Amino acid sequence: MGEPGELAQEKVIPYLDEHCVQFINQSPFVVLSTFNKNGTCDASPRGDRAGFTYIVDKNRLVIPERRGNKRADSLLNIMSQPSIGMSFFIPGLSDTLRVNGKAYITKDHELLNNMTVEGKNPLLGIGVLVEECFIHCGKAFKISKLWNSETWPLKKDLPSSGKIMAAHAQLKENSSDIEKRLEEGYVRRLY
Repeated sequence: MGEPGELAQEKVIPYLDEHCVQFINQSPFVVLSTFNKNGTCDASPRGDRAGFTYIVDKNRLVIPERRGNKRADSLLNIMSQPSIGMSFFIPGLSDTLRVNGKAYITKDHELLNNMTVEGKNPLLGIGVLVEECFIHCGKAFKISKLWNSETWPLKKDLPSSGKIMAAHAQLKENSSDIEKRLEEGYVRRLY
């Protein structure tokens, strides 16, 4: 692979500076990467309104744990082994912000009150003690043309979540009924 250039080697900082804070405050989407003590990995997308990640100070942030499918993969991994990696995204921006550190689960109501949406507090928070932050170049976004809607496939050609779930779970339920249940959840149970 060769040696990384000076910029790649020197771009990592151990705290959230004003640029990281600005990036996180504009980000409506993050992917959390966790793994358990056996090395089983999980990458979990989290999204909300831009700025949903609460910055406690330059060394700590909290991501709200909203209602979901109740599998709690990330939470179980954090309880087993606290290392976490995060990639924050801003729509239309090719660069991402990567933040790595040690995670913990918090029930601190005073902290969670800062993340109220539509009158509802998150159930828990995933706190992160920041160890390193850096901008990741936008090469993957540029090559994939992810933000260019002209390259997107037609919706009718995309795989159906209902069909995939029915097949994977070996359900007898009609895939269109599963799709309806998913859509109902998106409307009634986001928060």
